[in-house]
Amino acid sequence: MKIGVLALQGGVIEHINHINQLGHEGVEVKKLEDFKDLRGIILPGGESTTIGKLLRERNMFIFLREKIISGFPVWGTCAGMILLAKHIEESSSGHLKVMDIKVKRNAYGSQLASFKKNVIINEISSEPIPLIFIRAPLITEVFEDVKTICTVDDKIVAAKQNNMFATAFHPELTDNLEVHRYFVNMCK
Repeated sequence: MKIGVLALQGGVIEHINHINQLGHEGVEVKKLEDFKDLRGIILPGGESTTIGKLLRERNMFIFLREKIISGFPVWGTCAGMILLAKHIEESSSGHLKVMDIKVKRNAYGSQLASFKKNVIINEISSEPIPLIFIRAPLITEVFEDVKTICTVDDKIVAAKQNNMFATAFHPELTDNLEVHRYFVNMCK
């Protein structure tokens, strides 16, 4: 099974390596043709404004948005979560605006405020999973049929709505494959 990783900016190769370790094919997505035969796509961390701008410049924005709305599995990590959100605190604009969540950018502060925490995410694994937060956003509000998947210190850091999955943390920066396995199962 082929799973794409949007490869315009951010942590791409780490996601591809995790997908490959699970026995599937991770594919870099840089242009529309790269969507051929994909079963899902990961929107990686990076800088959401830059990624949103590059999606538009490469004429991928409307295609990706419509594909997600039609049920294509998508997982946004960190900046990818911001790309998916319908609402961004302290901003009148947004990006793809497909997931019924409100997010706060850099909610945990600067790069220096980055941290790691081991958490059991019942929907994903009965064992603790290492969660790495780097200038992480968080979900401040969920709407409609969004399911909260994980909270850390009473803050929502992972959620799912139909074919959309969003995490404030970076599972690709750990050796643990469980969160990627969860998304692969969403793509089947």
